[in-house]
Amino acid sequence: MDETQLIDIATEAARAVGPRLRKAFRSRPEVATKRDFHDPVTEHDRAAEETIRAVIDARAPHSAIVGEEGGATGSGDLVWYVDPIDGTANFAAGLPFFCVSIGVAMRGELVAGVVYDPVRDDEFTATTEGAWCNGTPLRSAGATRDREAVLLTSYPTPEDLDAGGDEALRRYGRLITSFSTVRRPGSAALNLAHVAAGWSDATYGTRSNPWDVAAGALLVTAAGGVYLGDPLVKGDYLAHVGGFDLAGSTLGELAQG
Repeated sequence: MDETQLIDIATEAARAVGPRLRKAFRSRPEVATKRDFHDPVTEHDRAAEETIRAVIDARAPHSAIVGEEGGATGSGDLVWYVDPIDGTANFAAGLPFFCVSIGVAMRGELVAGVVYDPVRDDEFTATTEGAWCNGTPLRSAGATRDREAVLLTSYPTPEDLDAGGDEALRRYGRLITSFSTVRRPGSAALNLAHVAAGWSDATYGTRSNPWDVAAGALLVTAAGGVYLGDPLVKGDYLAHVGGFDLAGSTLGELAQG
């Protein structure tokens, strides 16, 4: 399949769950937990992933799927990284900042991705040829230094605090005092999409899984921004708009350790 076919399949799969998520939004669904009480899941996460998997299996058989809820299934050179609801805590509470994220890799290289915001009906898509929001080309551009920039982050997470304690809080304090604005909106994929669109200037995350960031990483780079980290391996990442001076940034210093 070529990249156009792959993005069509990913978009179809993401949009297929939009009506369900919009209907369930602000219904206060029952919440269960996975790793701990900071890691929620709802019946809608699981049902949405089943729907996405069904679309992919029908349109792209003989490929592998790595999903947040269903784990890894299948095999092949084509791998789909699926997060049915990135920002489940927001979704469950009624905060309109969550999305569906589907990234596609061919032989270990990202080639297509979609981040779909079902509340705003914003469809962010990317291939190696470019990135778009609702069909309009994206250019990742904005502030060039910390004091003018909006930073989106999940740092520090409970895991960061367990591992780093007071040092993690000191690092977070440096970000707050260095950047114009720091926000923790709660969806890594949507954070990356907003950087790709130039609606925010930088985003930083720790211990993220491939289904969280695969599609967003391609969006950023395809829009002319910078993504640092391996989006197909669990770990830390840093992304920023084109022209941002990471060399002179507190964020760059902290991300290096």
